[in-house]
Amino acid sequence: MTLYQTTFENFNKSYMGSAAMAVIGQSCLGGAAAMYVLANGTSVPQMIQLAIIVLACIFVNTSILAQMKHKIVFNLLILSAVLSVSLIILNNFIL
Repeated sequence: MTLYQTTFENFNKSYMGSAAMAVIGQSCLGGAAAMYVLANGTSVPQMIQLAIIVLACIFVNTSILAQMKHKIVFNLLILSAVLSVSLIILNNFIL
């Protein structure tokens, strides 16, 4: 089995606990990404990056609260984490 499949099965098996940890974890990661974006100023490119981070985090939290399918929640969680980490790296090391 692939890493994705095994991780999703673990997420699905204990969904309530995993969803609670996902809300806390991705909100903290999104907050850190927002901090790094805003550390570079408040110009239009930074505001676009900030909007992307905020929307990604909102989509994850909303999907959990709306009780969407577990696979959708899991995929949005991965997308949010990848976007947040990418923007942290971009704003911390490259810009």
